[in-house]
Amino acid sequence: MSEGSSRCVRLLVLVLCLAAAPTIAGAEAPAAPATAAHPAEESLGQSLPALTIAPFAAILLAIAVFPLAAPHWWEHNRNKGLVAAVLAVPLSIYLLAAWSNKGAGHALLHTAEEYVSFIALLGALFVISGGILVRGSLSGTPLANTGVLALGAACASLVGTTGASMLLIRPLLRANATRRAKAHIVVFFIFIVSNCGGLLTPLGDPPLYLGFLNGVPFEWTLRLWKEWLLVNGLLLVIFNIWDQFVLKREERERDGAQLEQALIHEPLKISGLHNLLFLAGTVAAIYARGRGLGHGGQPWPFGVQEGLLAGLAALSYFLTPKSIHQANRFSFGPINEVAILFAGIFVTMIPALLILNAHGNNLGITEPWQFFLVSGALSSFLDNAPTYLTFVSTACGMNNVNAADPGYLATFLALPAAHRAEEFLAAISCGSVFMGANTYIGNGPNFMVKAIAEQDGVKMPGFFGYMLYTAGILLPIFAVVTLAFFM
Repeated sequence: MSEGSSRCVRLLVLVLCLAAAPTIAGAEAPAAPATAAHPAEESLGQSLPALTIAPFAAILLAIAVFPLAAPHWWEHNRNKGLVAAVLAVPLSIYLLAAWSNKGAGHALLHTAEEYVSFIALLGALFVISGGILVRGSLSGTPLANTGVLALGAACASLVGTTGASMLLIRPLLRANATRRAKAHIVVFFIFIVSNCGGLLTPLGDPPLYLGFLNGVPFEWTLRLWKEWLLVNGLLLVIFNIWDQFVLKREERERDGAQLEQALIHEPLKISGLHNLLFLAGTVAAIYARGRGLGHGGQPWPFGVQEGLLAGLAALSYFLTPKSIHQANRFSFGPINEVAILFAGIFVTMIPALLILNAHGNNLGITEPWQFFLVSGALSSFLDNAPTYLTFVSTACGMNNVNAADPGYLATFLALPAAHRAEEFLAAISCGSVFMGANTYIGNGPNFMVKAIAEQDGVKMPGFFGYMLYTAGILLPIFAVVTLAFFM
């Protein structure tokens, strides 16, 4: 096992120990005072043994280690499905058999509905964005490259980090085809478009959408515009300076005028414009569901939004010419992979979330800056969606809000100002979204963009080479964010 894999293992063990420690010690979350008529009753999270967290840690360990230790075996979706099933199915049976009297069946049903909603949105964005083809190229100058990254930062919050990444990475690579040193362009693309840009709406990144499904108002994340602007603004400035330096160095080292070569570009043409209507329909469906439009202000019944999203995706797929899908190298492989892995993640994370919710006061994480850094650190190596849920569950548990209740984050945000619920949620949201950029495995689009770039002939840095970029660029920026917003 590589050193990177070993570090991932140690980090996952730490997560397991942190989550299990309160249970092992027999700690109890604050509860309402017991009376003779109403004796105190332990919740499911207080009752579950620490060992039930092991499948969750195991599936995250598999996601972190197998791409590094056994890449050829792991690339087959059937093997991912096998791992997910081996860990999730026995746990589901155990919860239903041993804890049905504590509401385990309700927890599984609620999680299943949440999973379907989650995959419906990701699938719709993936299919619809796959039907939009940007032909031609921009010029590969530092200014033009910076403009593409800025556009991607804005698009990421509208069509998701996955959708924006798939739309823009190939035009950006074509624009810089004549340049020799361009790995840094792809790295900054991952930083901005595949991660940090997706902070402003629930459509931007999976953690925020899960928050929306659990009660966060659709427009709430717009309050994070200052954090979004600071991080992406700094990254764009640093990138522009870096790219200018690299291009000038190429001018000195290579024959010919590199700037003139970079200015050569083909006229831009966008095909599949009808899919922009389907993207608008997706945004409208998500917003209407959150507002309860047409349903008396209450969230739509399960299945309505999901059916609309599936319908929009189907219309997009069948109305888009095959030539566009072929030019985009579109296939259902990536979304199938996400659906398989997240099926296992959603089931296995149930005990971890419930235990953390019940014992959140005992983790020693009590300040917004701590939630920002810890949720971000774990999002760097683990999937940021369950990491987000883990820590919002912990914050809710600190304030006696039950994470097993539907819409529990709306209850959390409605707490009096003294509870600082918005500060905690902002810290967790920023940490989970921003720091998914810290490693290739921090967020789904990271590896997808890396693979496309390598297929195009770009020599990308390895796992630790990429983290050198992170250490030199992202970590100082996150330190500034911590001081500016969460201390």
